[in-house]
Amino acid sequence: MTTTDWASVPTRPDRPEARALLEAYFEEMVRRYHGRPARPGEVAAAMAEDPSDDLAAPTGILLVAYRDGAPAGCAGLRFRPGWAELTRVYVRPAHRGHGGGAALLAAVASLARAAGADRIRLDTRGDLVEARALYARHGYREIPAYNDGVYAEHWFEKLLS
Repeated sequence: MTTTDWASVPTRPDRPEARALLEAYFEEMVRRYHGRPARPGEVAAAMAEDPSDDLAAPTGILLVAYRDGAPAGCAGLRFRPGWAELTRVYVRPAHRGHGGGAALLAAVASLARAAGADRIRLDTRGDLVEARALYARHGYREIPAYNDGVYAEHWFEKLLS
């Protein structure tokens, strides 16, 4: 597994490649949460309920990760005073197992440090076991709840040195 095959580029969430990745992310979240395929309009409703438009300057950033020249994943940061919140971590299924998650986590950590954050926090769901394992492998530790997100069941934090 290598992360050198990946290049991450800050991208506005309304750009076509970002929008397609965000739709794929929400489709997977809906499908896994409900244990069935997304119904017509369900992904659009989820995206409207939890918009990504704050993942652009000055409130945040969205990275699109490219592998072999194709948009293959994304990750977002929301900037808070002194810290950053990680969100929308997604790698297309065809690109999983090739270091994309690790590359995205390294890229967002670098951006968070550059923005003056001393830590990254995130929330996630219990059914996203692969995501929880990824975060733990990369130095994120479970912490008490820092928000009351509707779907939040686990909260993580990584201190940036």
